[in-house]
Amino acid sequence: MTVYETLIAAVLAILQWQNILAMLVGVAGGVLIGALPGLTATMGIAILIPLTFTMEPLVALGMVAGIYNGGIYGGAIPAILLGIPGTSSSIPTTFDGVPLAKRGEAANALSVSAYASAVGGVASGIALLVLAPPLSTVTLLFGPAEYFWVALFGLCSIAVLLGADPLKGLISSVLGLLIGTIGIDSVSGHERFTLDIYYLTGGFNFIVLLAGLYGLPPAIELAQAGRRNPAGVAVNVRGAPPFRAWRSLNRTLARSSIIGIVIGILPGVGGTMAAFLSYNEAKRADPDPDSFGKGSYLGVAASECGNNADNASALIPTLTLGVPGNAVAAVIMGAFLVHGLQPGPGLFQKEPVLVYAFILQMILTAAILPLLGGIIAVRVFAPVLRLPVELIGPLVIALSVIGVYSIQNSIFDIYALVGFGILGYFMQKTGFPLAPVVLGVILGPMAEEQLRLALIIARGDVLSLASSPIAMILIALILIVLALPLVRRVGPSARKRALPDTQDRKS
Repeated sequence: MTVYETLIAAVLAILQWQNILAMLVGVAGGVLIGALPGLTATMGIAILIPLTFTMEPLVALGMVAGIYNGGIYGGAIPAILLGIPGTSSSIPTTFDGVPLAKRGEAANALSVSAYASAVGGVASGIALLVLAPPLSTVTLLFGPAEYFWVALFGLCSIAVLLGADPLKGLISSVLGLLIGTIGIDSVSGHERFTLDIYYLTGGFNFIVLLAGLYGLPPAIELAQAGRRNPAGVAVNVRGAPPFRAWRSLNRTLARSSIIGIVIGILPGVGGTMAAFLSYNEAKRADPDPDSFGKGSYLGVAASECGNNADNASALIPTLTLGVPGNAVAAVIMGAFLVHGLQPGPGLFQKEPVLVYAFILQMILTAAILPLLGGIIAVRVFAPVLRLPVELIGPLVIALSVIGVYSIQNSIFDIYALVGFGILGYFMQKTGFPLAPVVLGVILGPMAEEQLRLALIIARGDVLSLASSPIAMILIALILIVLALPLVRRVGPSARKRALPDTQDRKS
C-alpha cells in the first residue's frame, strides 16, 4: 500500500462518528482538565487509559489526542484569568495575559490563545506526518553532552532575556537549581539537602512549587486590591481583537511553530522551554519589545503557539524510535502498548493506517481548539472575573490548597505551598523573576544528570563536552546570550558619555 493509499484509508477511518465523538469529548475534557491548576494532560491521559480497554484502538487514540491538545491549551485559561498557569508551559502566557485581563480584554486574550494553540498544534501535526522518519535521525546526533548544553542554553536565555535585570534573572535560575537538587541523587542514590526530613527525600513536588510561586502571590495581591477596589474586573465576553491584531500575529506564529517543533523533537526538553524561547524570540524580534509584559497579544500568541507546537513533534521520537519526547508522550506510548501497538521503527510498517489516522487525529483536535476550546474558555471561565476582587483571592487560595493536598494527601505539601507562596510574593516585590526558578527546577536535574553521564562516558575528560559540532554551536549561542546585556549596557552608556563632550565643543 502506497503512502497516498494509506492516507486515504486513514481519513476514511477517522471520519466515522465514533472517532469524531471521541475527539470532541477528548478536546472538551482536556480543556477542562488543563484549566484546573494541579491537573495536567499527563494525568488526564493516565486516568483515561484504563477506561479504554474495551474501546477500539482508533477511538481510544482519538480521545487521547483530544485530551493532549485540549489539556495543553487549557493551561492558558487560569494563566490569563487568574495569573496561575494551569501547566508549566503556560507560565509565559501570564506575562501578557494577566495585563490584558486587567484591561477587560480577557476574552480577547483567550481567543488569541486558542487560535495560536491551533496554529501551533496543526503545524506540529503536519511535521509529525511529513517529517517523522527523517527528523527522527536528528535526535540520534544528541548525546549527554549536547543535552547538557541545551539545558544550559535554556536556563541562560530565560534568565538573561526575560527580566529587566539579568543579574536577578541569573540569581533566580540558581535558586531553581538549588531547589531541584533537593532529594535523592538520581545517579548515586544518596540524599541531598533533605535535612533528615522524610518528606524531602523525593524533592519538592513540581505542582506544589508551581501553585506556590504563581498561585498565592496573585491571590495575596487580589486580597490587598479588594480593600481598595472591591468591584470585579470588567470582561467583554463577546469581544475579539481587531483585525490588524490578527494579521500581526502571522510572523510570530510561524516563528513560534518552528521553535516548538524543533524543541519537541529533542526528547526530554519539553514544551516549557519551547514556550519560553518562543516568547523571548517574539520579544527580541518586535520593534517595540517594551510592550511585552504590559498586555501584548504577540506575547500570548508566541507562548501558546510554541508550547502547542511541541505536542505532536514530541511524538516523533516516540513513534519512530520508541523514545518518549516528554512525560505526556510516555503516557501516550503506554496507551499504544495497552492496545497491542509497539512504538518504534516497525510501527509504520505493521500498522500504517492506524498510525497515520492517529497523526490526523492530532491535527484535527488541534484545529477545532478555537471553536470548542474557545467556547469553553470564554463562556464558562471568563465570567469568573466578574466576581468581586475580594472574593477571588480567597477562592484562588482555597483551590490551590485543595489541589495541592489532593496530589499526595500530604499536609507537608500545604506547608511547602505556603512557603513557596511567601517566597514568590517577596521575589515579585523585589523584582526577581519567577520563571527562571521554575525552569531551573525543570532543567537543573536534566542538566546535572546529562553532565555526569557525559563525564562518565568520557572518563572525566572535560574537553570532550565541547568536542562535537552541535555542542560548539550551543556553546556559541550561550556566549551570545550572556553577552547581550553587556552590549546593550555599553551602547547607551557610551553614547551618554560622548554627549557632554559634543555639547562642550558646541559651547
